Formats: sequence, C-alpha cells, structure tokens
Amino acid sequence: MEKKKQKILMIEDDPFTRKLYRNKLNLAGFDVDEAISGEEGLNKVRAEKPDLILLDIILPRKSGLDVLIELKGNEKTKDIPVIILSVLGQVQDIKKGLTLGAKDYLVKSEITISEVVAKARECLKNKKL
Repeated sequence: MEKKKQKILMIEDDPFTRKLYRNKLNLAGFDVDEAISGEEGLNKVRAEKPDLILLDIILPRKSGLDVLIELKGNEKTKDIPVIILSVLGQVQDIKKGLTLGAKDYLVKSEITISEVVAKARECLKNKKL
C-alpha cells in the first residue's frame, strides 16, 4: 500500500518563492498546496487539514501573525505545526512568532530551501511521535 503523502500548506504571497519551495518540497515527497493571502490560507487549513503549514508573515489582508493567532485559538487547527518563513529577522519578530505558537521561525535570507525541507521533515517526524 502506498504511503499517503504528507500535506504542506504554504501561505506565501510571492509567486517566485512559492514556486521554488513547491518544487523542492514536491521532490522531497510532500504534497504541497498554496495560498496567497492569510484569509485564503485559513480557509484552506479548515477545509484540507494540512500536516504542516509554512507561513509568511507579510501577507495581503491578514498578516501571518493574525493567521497564527487564529489557528492556535481554534480547537480544530491548534495542533497543526506551523513554521514561519519570513524576511523579518528581528529578535522581537522571532520571539513573537514563537510565543504565538509557531514550531520554528526561519528567516528566508539566512536559510537554504534544502534546510527548510529538512526542518519540515523534522517537524512532521516529531508530530507522528
């Protein structure tokens, strides 16, 4: 029996960034879905229950931090791990993201796409335990 692919929802408004990560995550064996705004992301999370969420902070209409607050405040979505992937690398941004419940906070300029894939794997492996 074929193992079900783990689903990652990437909430990111930049098409170039989405494409790069989607290709790399697909190659790594993940099923990747995308949302381009905070609102679309929340709707997809509720509808599809992904195994992991990669969340940008700077999004149209609803910020990634607002999305995170909503996810963690909802009984049905609070246990889905969220990795923040942002250009914002200030200590206060990172602290805020982790305090609000993100599993990890990755700064785009400081990490390779392969490292993001490794972090996603690690996060999902720990989720199964």
